[in-house]
Amino acid sequence: MTLEYLEKWFPRQYQSQYISLLMGRVGLTRRRAECFIKLWAYLWLKQQKQLSAPCAQPIQSLELPQGWVSCTCREAADLFYADSERGSDRAAGMMLDKLAALGLIKKTFDGNTLAIAIEPLPELRQPPEPNPPATIQPDAFDPRCDAIPVANLLATFYNWMNRNTDTVPYRIAELLRGWASQYVKGMRVLRRDDNFNPVGFYLLYPTKRKSEVNFFGPPSKGLHLSAVSDIDPFEMALPGDLQCRSIFVRSWMIDTPYRDQAQITFLEDAQQTLSQMRRDFPYLCDLHTLIIHPSLEELAQTVGFQKNSSDSQSSVYWMYLALDRFLATDISQAFKLKQTSPLRKMD
Repeated sequence: MTLEYLEKWFPRQYQSQYISLLMGRVGLTRRRAECFIKLWAYLWLKQQKQLSAPCAQPIQSLELPQGWVSCTCREAADLFYADSERGSDRAAGMMLDKLAALGLIKKTFDGNTLAIAIEPLPELRQPPEPNPPATIQPDAFDPRCDAIPVANLLATFYNWMNRNTDTVPYRIAELLRGWASQYVKGMRVLRRDDNFNPVGFYLLYPTKRKSEVNFFGPPSKGLHLSAVSDIDPFEMALPGDLQCRSIFVRSWMIDTPYRDQAQITFLEDAQQTLSQMRRDFPYLCDLHTLIIHPSLEELAQTVGFQKNSSDSQSSVYWMYLALDRFLATDISQAFKLKQTSPLRKMD
């Protein structure tokens, strides 16, 4: 089955509709989304052909293949790279690994045959009637109880950048507990009131003056939670450090079901936290953050961050905001203005 055959049955305009629905998903670039939709359509059409099941041409909506469908890396390469410079079977295999790490597909290999199953995605199906949402509120990070749940939450965000997904939660939990032992005031969670589980987390990291130069260097060198190096490029400033001017917004995440409900509340909590941190670091004036996903760029822009520097070797980049400007921002009003702007909503 060639790419031309697939696009005859499932034209690009219908593929694009599915790709648009997926683009807010963490870690899913447009290229990965394109490959995933092609793979999904290919596996479904292949199964229908094997079953001699009739279907109308062209297909306007995709259905999930039933169970596992065989697909070699050569077939995947023909799908992914036929309309561009030819990619290798190995490149196709790496793309399949990435799609699996993102939770889009499942793979199995019995020593002879590679088989793939498409995961059902909530973005692409009619949502069920929601249960009454749990009440959530900002709370202090507790390293004894929150480190592992927060690490698992953050791992879903960082796993797509690191193929060694097994060690990421442990590594993040260790880092969180280490930072909390030095200065926990800048670490906050969104906590459910029914089971006390954290469903959101941010880390405001006071940075030593000698580490500030890293905010102006290659953004990829600022990664640490998702990197494998044991050397942290940023040293934490301790209370009373009169040389400390910068806060690194080192982490910001709210679990998807709570994002719309809690984003404003959590940002307002960050304003209060920063005001308290000024008592420990009286000369704070700069906020820096590292953008690793487009949905976070829109959030940062909403509250006033501006792009500072990028890296031709990486998709991540720095953004900057003066602390005084952030503390003076009316968060609710900023979100109202965003809703009336022509920018596409990404979450």
